[in-house]
Amino acid sequence: MDESSREAKRRKVVAVVGGGLVGALNACFFAKRGFDVELFEAREDIRTAKTVKGRSINLALSHRARQALKHVGMEEKIVSQGIPMHARMIHSLSGKHSAIPYGKKGQYILSVDRANLNKQLLTAAETYPSTTLKFDRKLLDWSPETGEMTFARLDGLEEHSKADLIVGCDGAFSAIRKQFLRRSRFNYSQTYIPHGYMELSMPAVKGEFAMEPNYLHIWPRNTFMMIALPNMDKTFTCTLFMPFEEFDKITTEDEVIEFFQKYFSDSIPLIGVDALKRDFFRLPGQAMVSVKCSPYHIGDKCVIMGDAAHAVVPFYGQGMNAGFEDCIVFDEIMEKFNEDFSAVLPEYTKVRVPDGHAIADLAMYNYVEMRAHVNSRWFLFRKHVDNLFHFLMPKKMIPLYTMVTFTRTRYHQAVERWHWQNKVIDYILLGSATGVVLGVSYLLLKNPPDVSRLRLSTDKVWNKLLAIRSP
Repeated sequence: MDESSREAKRRKVVAVVGGGLVGALNACFFAKRGFDVELFEAREDIRTAKTVKGRSINLALSHRARQALKHVGMEEKIVSQGIPMHARMIHSLSGKHSAIPYGKKGQYILSVDRANLNKQLLTAAETYPSTTLKFDRKLLDWSPETGEMTFARLDGLEEHSKADLIVGCDGAFSAIRKQFLRRSRFNYSQTYIPHGYMELSMPAVKGEFAMEPNYLHIWPRNTFMMIALPNMDKTFTCTLFMPFEEFDKITTEDEVIEFFQKYFSDSIPLIGVDALKRDFFRLPGQAMVSVKCSPYHIGDKCVIMGDAAHAVVPFYGQGMNAGFEDCIVFDEIMEKFNEDFSAVLPEYTKVRVPDGHAIADLAMYNYVEMRAHVNSRWFLFRKHVDNLFHFLMPKKMIPLYTMVTFTRTRYHQAVERWHWQNKVIDYILLGSATGVVLGVSYLLLKNPPDVSRLRLSTDKVWNKLLAIRSP
């Protein structure tokens, strides 16, 4: 790139609307490329705010997000402030604990604090001299033709700004996306699941974790569940996911304790009876929405990323990871097309929409797996079979969770490969079972057994098969 092209690039202004996780990281990506970056956030600066509003579900940081953070020199710092979780720790109704590893030895996801990560990214963006952060700026309107934007300020005045590229990172209820909805051939859907979530806190015990810290703890109860993620201050953030109708049934403090005694009895002494009675009614169950849309761009002036493009329910731990990967995918396409927005934006939509839709569907599926399938012996058996095939053929057979969490395999390709692998493994299991049946049949024909003993043995085998298939 010659000097005149570099000067032209430096004069380009990128406006990032939304100062959350994806917006702050995007500001770093664009500033690193030499653009003048203006970041607009409707809320006050969370680094100086007395209270931080917004979602607080703990985040699970994995490979995709780490690669994006690495690109802007933030990976080591953020990883050092997280807690490794090597497996799911299942808490059964009987109080039994059993671990289900996430992957091979040495593979783990990280529990990180959302607010702290957001603060770190804003501070990192601010270190670039070409970046300006503007808080308390609520977007009122913008033009996809001219790139002009109008913001409302706290003092009641309006502020106008203009950019060569507008990047909408303003969440599931994106103000930027409203302009997309006014245009023809824009596809959009949102789905509220019938379950809500409620956060509770499990305090430290004598300065130490109340449970083993290097796990994502799950209390699966088929139609609902509770999870707990460790924090750096030795507490756990517990999140109860449950149908709203079940939340509505619990109206008194005694009913709260009765409910937890029935379904999560081992957590009561760890959370505390008084804390449960107080915190359960502090806020009602919060809603969760999944958003799909297409395209992700308008002309050469605007693109949406993160939850603005593909909000997902939190059950695959990929919301932030997918949003961070948006940043690095866009950057890779920028490199490929020499930062020509007219070519970059449509290519980004072409590449990213199938993945945004795929991870939204996977997140929905994983809720069923987390709250119900992990109770099934058949599910655990298939998990072991998948891991065995992965061990024998590490490049041919890769578990879905491994592809999604520990690689940058495109989400929609991971789903396609998962379906293919399931068919192959099912055929192998069926063939093996058929071979066993034929072998046993041959032996029985050659050496007929005592009929009375055979009937007894058959009953035992049948009962064991039923036990494997049932939760």
